Amino acid sequence: MSSQPSKALETFDNPNPERDYTIRIDIPEFTCLCPKTGQPDFATFHLEYIAEQSCIELKSLKVYMWSFRNEGAFHEAVTNQILSDMIAACAPRFMRLTGEFNVRGGIYTSVIVEHRADGWQTPERVELP
Repeated sequence: MSSQPSKALETFDNPNPERDYTIRIDIPEFTCLCPKTGQPDFATFHLEYIAEQSCIELKSLKVYMWSFRNEGAFHEAVTNQILSDMIAACAPRFMRLTGEFNVRGGIYTSVIVEHRADGWQTPERVELP
């Protein structure tokens, strides 16, 4: 696998496709460029998903996120693009991506995008005593 930026997201077989379980990944070092000024933007992304047949491989995720470093992107556009690319790569039952962008001009931005596969039902949450 390359140690250069890449838009390719690799996957591996879900080891337990018969079960709904949550995969959580924090990505604290995302950077892209402001499309207006060209100055760097920094964000932390929080990914949560329930896999169907495949899971996202972490090193490919790292170099995929790195691929945005020199690209101009609005927060809303880049968050939606990342979610779309991840859905295309692994077709999850459910996926939520939260982008928490560092301050720009005195304003913090969070963008939350979600995907639910057709027919997938959210499991009932269990509260233990």
